[in-house]
Order: sequence, then structure tokens, then C-alpha cells
Amino acid sequence: MIQRIRVFPHTTLRQMLSYEFIKFPGVRSSYHTSGVSASLKEYEPCHQSENVDFNWDNLGFGLKPADYMYTMKCLEGENFTQGRLSRYGNIELSPAAGVLNYGQGLFEGTKAFRVEDGQICLFRPEHNAIRMQIGAERMCMPAPSTEQFVDAVKETALANRRWIPPTGKGSLYIRPLLIGSGPILGLAPAPEYTFLIYASPVGNYFKEGMAPLNLYVEDEYHRASPGGAGCVKSITNYSPVLKAQAKAKCSGFSDVLYLDSSNKTYIEEASACNIFIVKDNVISTPAPSGTILEGITRKTIIEISRDLGYQVDERGVRVDELDDADEVFCTGTAVGVAAVGSITYRDKRVNYNMDGQLVSQKLFSTLVGIQRGVVEDKWGWVVKIH
Repeated sequence: MIQRIRVFPHTTLRQMLSYEFIKFPGVRSSYHTSGVSASLKEYEPCHQSENVDFNWDNLGFGLKPADYMYTMKCLEGENFTQGRLSRYGNIELSPAAGVLNYGQGLFEGTKAFRVEDGQICLFRPEHNAIRMQIGAERMCMPAPSTEQFVDAVKETALANRRWIPPTGKGSLYIRPLLIGSGPILGLAPAPEYTFLIYASPVGNYFKEGMAPLNLYVEDEYHRASPGGAGCVKSITNYSPVLKAQAKAKCSGFSDVLYLDSSNKTYIEEASACNIFIVKDNVISTPAPSGTILEGITRKTIIEISRDLGYQVDERGVRVDELDDADEVFCTGTAVGVAAVGSITYRDKRVNYNMDGQLVSQKLFSTLVGIQRGVVEDKWGWVVKIH
């Protein structure tokens, strides 16, 4: 049994995962699916053929809804109980729902993969569960336990297994949501909450595919500020970046890189991914300081980098360090590991050498190799579910 833990204010993902009493039985090998709830078994006879008539070679990062979604509800002050699977479709919300009026909501992103031997796997889903618990504490919401979260993700992946692309063709992107679904007029926590998961097969996040990204440093708009909710995956963090992102894309850039809101001196992260710079044998990335999201892929790449012999520094990274960097890359669940070909700041463009064996390519190959089952998973990150 996975033990539940109390999330205290200002608890970080790193602190949560360092507690010795958190146990994830089977994580180092596989989660057993014999305990999958009746909700999945109820829908198994309704599954369509395992074969999907779909051109996986043209799979981008767009919404292609899979067959089933998962929902679970609870009232304020109570705990989530048994959830259920249903066909993917619209949900009904009161016009006064807390999420619609006050943005009381969180989301996560994880993926299901087909590995080389045909099995279906997840990648570190317990970290998504704990990050949602941290975010829920910040947003005054109840959250599913780690066990409930992981089981729900497993059920969703298995119910939609026909939409998991063949090995090397993409993955099934799984989107857990936690929203204040109950009606509330005054500014206060909602009286009811809904945990929802849907899924979609996806390919590369950026339209460039595996081509190097071209980033634009934004110094007018900010993604987050000290004391805000930039360190949790709140839905309110993302719509404010749309204007800056749209402006950058209209000018031919892939995405926006944001600076700290206090001094406009330090880089923080891109619109939906973390950033790293490489100089000699040292990899540096902005330290978690309450304004950036502690990405799970970010954490994974830090651990892989150190295992491969690189020095990794989590610290304040000044924007002028981009001028002398040997290499820059982004990480995220959606983007994986994406090399940056150029960064433009105040009309000055810095181009990075894309020749030779890039550090980002080496890290990406290792990450994907672990996820596909062709590189040893010495950390026990891959969770086999079928």
C-alpha cells in the first residue's frame, strides 16, 4: 500500500520525494494490474479493435481524443473515493463553478509508451501525483492520493491502449485535471471538486519536429512572480503567456523564454518547458525558487546528466550567459529534450553550433532509450502496466 503523506505549505517536489517513508512498491519493476478496479473491467467488452486506422507517421501534437476518460469527485473537506471510466465526451459544469470564475484548477501531463517488447509503460507517474498534491495545497483543493492518481492513470492508459502509437512513432499523452467544479459566487474554495483524466496520441510538440528551436527572450511580459503560483501547475499560469507566445510565433520564433519579473536579469523557463545551458562540461539550469515549475523531465535529465559524468548546477542563470553558452536545450513531458538553435534578445541573435554530438542529443537518446526499454532503467522509472 502506498502511504499517504501530508503536504505542508511551501513543500517542494524535491522535499516530498526525499521523505524516506514514501514507498512505491513495484516501481523498480512493474505495477501489478490485478488490482485494477471494476470500472475498467466493466468497459473491457466495449473496447474496439486493437488496430487503429491512423497514419502514425503524420502524428503531431494536436488533440485526437482517445476512447475513454476517467472521473472522480469529492466534496470540500472530504477525500476522493472510487472513480470510473466513461466514453470521452463533454462534461457539465455550473456557470458558477470555481474553475470557471476563479481559475481554481491544476493539470498534469504524463505519457504512456509502447516499449520494444510490446508492453505498455508509464514514466514516473508517482511524481505527477505528488506534484498535483503540492499544487492542490497551494490552490486550496483536495487531491487524490498517490495510489489513486497512479491507478487512475493506469486505467486510462489501458482503456485507451489502441491509441498508443507503435514504438518510436509517438506516445499517448495523458492529461489529469483537478478542478473546482462546485458552484461558488464569492471568492472562496469551491464546494465540490472533480479529478478528470483524458488522453490523446501525440508526436512532436513543436512544429519544427526535431529541428533546433529558435527562442525569443521576452522582457515585457512575465510568466510568474515571487509569491505567485509559478511553481505549481495551475491552469492560471498558462493563458497569460499566450500573447507573448503569439507575438513571437508571428515573428518566426518557436517559443518564448521568460526572465525573472523582479530584475529582468535571470532566465526562468519557456512557455511550457524548462531550460538548460551547457558550457564546457557543466550543465546549468535555473534553480527552483518559487517561480518556475519543477518539471519531471527536468529532474530526470538532471539525474541522467550526473550519471553520465556531467556537473549539473541548479542556480540563477543570467540572461547574458546565453551569449557564451556552448549549447542550450529545453525539457518537458510534451517536448522531451529539444535543442535550441538560436536565441534572440533585444534584437541580438545568438546562434548555437548544431554540428557534432550535442549534449542534448545524448541526453535525449538516453531518456528515450529508457522509455522504450532499450537502455537499462537503473532507477526504476519505467512502470510496466501491460
